[in-house]
Amino acid sequence: MSIAAERIERLFALAKEATANGEFDRSREYVRLARRIAERNRCGLPRAFKRFTCPRCAVALRPGVNARVRLQDGHVAISCDCGAIKRYPYD
Repeated sequence: MSIAAERIERLFALAKEATANGEFDRSREYVRLARRIAERNRCGLPRAFKRFTCPRCAVALRPGVNARVRLQDGHVAISCDCGAIKRYPYD
């Protein structure tokens, strides 16, 4: 695993922890920094990172804290407090 990938994983863990503590601005900064590292190093983001970050407000999503998770016909829908909805098929 490269240094960039390790750093992205660590930043995502910090973002989830900040969201759990209600520090949404700090979580947003961690997510933005991780995305910049991925762009700069041309490495992809992990699947969990893509699925549990909001595309609109760039905050880490924690079900029960700032996100709702619903199962619909053939896909999972995650709604952020800002109103953005992410959908992905069952795995």
